[in-house]
Amino acid sequence: MATTQRVREYLKQYNLDERIHEFEVSSATVEKAAEAAGVEPAHICKTLSFKDADGNCILIQTAGDTKIQNGKFKGQFGCKAKMLSPDEVREFTGYDIGGVCAFDIDDPAVRVYADESLKRFEYVWPAAGNDKSGIKLTCDELFEASKALEWIDVCKMLTQIGRASCRERV
Repeated sequence: MATTQRVREYLKQYNLDERIHEFEVSSATVEKAAEAAGVEPAHICKTLSFKDADGNCILIQTAGDTKIQNGKFKGQFGCKAKMLSPDEVREFTGYDIGGVCAFDIDDPAVRVYADESLKRFEYVWPAAGNDKSGIKLTCDELFEASKALEWIDVCKMLTQIGRASCRERV
């Protein structure tokens, strides 16, 4: 089953399947997804994949204008943030990089979380299974449909990072 169709079938149980958008252009990066959806990059929900200390998968859904803050990640999960390889991402989630989402993942080796950075927005746009799709969801809809375990705070806004870098150069 094509991955967008897989997501569509899964989201039927939440009555969200008809909200999937299939784009004519790539939505594989935050910038491309924002352009395709007609929103600011911050409104794109990135689904980032990491290894935990046991070699299992942690998926973190976060706003498009953030970056994982290593100290916060280690405080939350007890290990250093180590991203999965593209092959590992596919193995754990069934999705390829550029279309990764936290929908229809039943593997007990995968834990899903949502970062507080998303709560600033009424709607966010996660991918819907491939690099030419997305879906507009409220944070509550995202949390429920992704079966997230909890809201966490492991990110830093990229604009804050940029300001800190400017201060360091002065």
